[in-house]
Amino acid sequence: MKQKSSRLSGLDAFDQAILVALAEDGRMSVTDLAARIGLSKSPTQARVRRLEATGVIMGYRALLDPILLGLDHVAFVEVRLSDTREAALKAFNEAVQQVAEIEQAHMIAGNFDYLLKIRTRNMAQYRAFLGDVISTLPFVASTSTFVAMEAVKEIMLPGID
Repeated sequence: MKQKSSRLSGLDAFDQAILVALAEDGRMSVTDLAARIGLSKSPTQARVRRLEATGVIMGYRALLDPILLGLDHVAFVEVRLSDTREAALKAFNEAVQQVAEIEQAHMIAGNFDYLLKIRTRNMAQYRAFLGDVISTLPFVASTSTFVAMEAVKEIMLPGID
């Protein structure tokens, strides 16, 4: 974590403006980006390349509307593992990476080990997924499910100070 925070401490106001603009519209042309942040095209392009090379900008992708795709069932799942030694954590982490329905997975400091965000088409599909996939992940001892009724906010834009 220290390495990432040291990268952020080296960002000036132009870098921060680039990140905000590209987070809002990753398809923005360099010309439009330069105009928006108040620099000429060449230094803007050099800054974007540096932010990409250092890993601050990890990539670009399309944001898909899960509701229009029929994936409107969201469940948050608390997972308790039977073993929390490093090898077990690594095995669980690697397995989670391979499951498309798991949108997010966070290791938690609390009375359970992981919090997963799962997106499926409906409750029936989620129920099958819980039994066929989640419960078979390495070292899963127990789960608790919380179903979301409504997404109030899901898009993350940088709030860089």
